[in-house]
Amino acid sequence: MTTASSGAPVPARQVAHLVAARALDWLHHNAGRAAVPPDTTAELADPDSVYKPLGESALAASLVLREGMASSGGRRAARDLLDFAWTQLGRGDLLYERQLRYPTATDPMELYAHFARGGHRHERLETLVAHLGGLASQRGAEQLPNRRLAVANAARIAGVGPRADWRALLDATWLGHTPEPWMIDWMTAYCMTHTVFHVTDWGARPDALPPRVAAYLAAWLPVWMEVWLEIQEWDLVAELLIVDGCLPRPGRAPGVWERIAAVQRPDGLLPRDGQPVDENPDIAFRDHRHTAVVATVAGTLASSRYGDAARA
Repeated sequence: MTTASSGAPVPARQVAHLVAARALDWLHHNAGRAAVPPDTTAELADPDSVYKPLGESALAASLVLREGMASSGGRRAARDLLDFAWTQLGRGDLLYERQLRYPTATDPMELYAHFARGGHRHERLETLVAHLGGLASQRGAEQLPNRRLAVANAARIAGVGPRADWRALLDATWLGHTPEPWMIDWMTAYCMTHTVFHVTDWGARPDALPPRVAAYLAAWLPVWMEVWLEIQEWDLVAELLIVDGCLPRPGRAPGVWERIAAVQRPDGLLPRDGQPVDENPDIAFRDHRHTAVVATVAGTLASSRYGDAARA
């Protein structure tokens, strides 16, 4: 249990705030490791190398700015991170070119939503996405249910495309069936978390979760956290903490923030799991960048939505 100098336990909100601040600082310090190579084109032979990392850093930065809970230095770091990613993507041109070349791809719009949230707009991309969204081909695209939610939320954030039937989209997911909780596995857990992220727009709309789904998550989220804490899957635990921050009544993670804080390094790196961290800075960034992103988001939502007497 984390304690203050007086010996009293530190509220979960403060611990989460510190974890997020350190993770954001680590992402900001290492931002250059995600720079786009000069010869990068819309084909993106390996989207996971720099394209996806830039989008995920933009997500974390945009939510830090949206919630407004970071220090002035933290807000500057978030703005720098968002602006850096936007510049690396040609101020949106790379997203537009990729969407134009691959009209059925969803990643350009999904990434763009984070920048739109932070105030960066690209008129041609928005016009193209609005046009594509009206095509029967787009409506009939075969996608995983949580991916349909991702596209719908991206369109909602950017204000383009048709209105979504959120209840129908949620009902089509694993979580929407409120299934036997012991049937969850690692991949299903990640899909479940993203269902919550998109339905609630990353905690901005907690009441968008139907009462039956919110009650199901409130009951089983602590159990799932304990399972993955036991095997030291820190990345997934951080994602589950984001889900907690998206609930109508967040703060159902007793002691979890203290355990996350205990494994975070002083420089802000948070290991993705219990395996040793490679000390090569480039490899460390590649391996643990995503965990820093989700820790930043989870801690930001906890700072914003937990009360000082959060249930922890």
